Amino acid sequence: MRSHITATKTCYVCDDILMTDINPMLKLHQWKLLGLALLFQLCLLISLSLSEPKAWADIDWLDVASEGGFALLMLVWLLLILQSRPQGRVTQWLSLSLGLIVLAQCQDVLDEFMVFPDSPRWDHWVESGCMLLGMLLLTVGIYFWHQEQWVINRQLRKREGFFREHRNLDNTTLLSRADYFRQQLTLELERHRQQQAPLAVMLVDVDAFALFNRQQGHREGDRYLLALGELLLLNLRDTDLLCRYAGDRFAIILPFTEQFGARALGHELQAAVAHFAFKTRAGHTHINHISLGIAYAQWGEDAIVPTTAADSPAEILIKRAHQQLLLNKNRAAPRHVAA
Repeated sequence: MRSHITATKTCYVCDDILMTDINPMLKLHQWKLLGLALLFQLCLLISLSLSEPKAWADIDWLDVASEGGFALLMLVWLLLILQSRPQGRVTQWLSLSLGLIVLAQCQDVLDEFMVFPDSPRWDHWVESGCMLLGMLLLTVGIYFWHQEQWVINRQLRKREGFFREHRNLDNTTLLSRADYFRQQLTLELERHRQQQAPLAVMLVDVDAFALFNRQQGHREGDRYLLALGELLLLNLRDTDLLCRYAGDRFAIILPFTEQFGARALGHELQAAVAHFAFKTRAGHTHINHISLGIAYAQWGEDAIVPTTAADSPAEILIKRAHQQLLLNKNRAAPRHVAA
């Protein structure tokens, strides 16, 4: 008894889902279905008035099954299109064409049960005329559907390209990772080399972040890195690129920036962090004693001379800033080093 009630409730739920998901879309096209039903009734009445029924032995049931099955399949196609598509030009062409094909096939099925006089050939005009017109309209509808799909596919390719461009985002800070930073730095160096324009690279290191993680936990550490990344972004220009380089270290590309401008920007970043009060989620504790260590590397003629055969100009800039940052790791904050 309990299983029967459960099964009954399940059926009710399924019916509710079908009524909710299918009927609203079909309601948009209810006039198309009503028109098709009225046309079929009109053809049926005219056929009955102009014909006589066939003898039971003269009915070819194989033709009835094949022609009726074809009409049923066309009706299923029509319902699927109306159920899955909103109103529009493509839907109008496809539904009209399939409706005419369904009407032609239904008349063809009626022809198997009735004997029509040689003149006028009502059944012939309905079968052949509706089928020919339906196929022509179906071709037009498929053409517009092809154009629609071409536009959709172009938009999908754009979204796919956007996804590929940003698929290497860091999950914690939602910033690009080190490999994207190196790739963009290589492109920027080539562009600035051609334009003979200055370019600076900045590495930002969070002081005593390991101690913060031990005291507050790694989840609070991740929250702090996310908040810190947003704070740094607010103090950068639109042309600058901020990435998470590794752990508690950030890397910034500063296009068209000389060492003086990079140093001034570093002071602004340190001042912003010094006034930043981070509130933990659990204890609502304000953490405002974290400082930044900053190192710079300036692009120039001496910066593009490789120290090894495998070094690229981008790697040289990163290594110089990284070495300077490590050499001054134990100095008191705030720390500024120019390479």
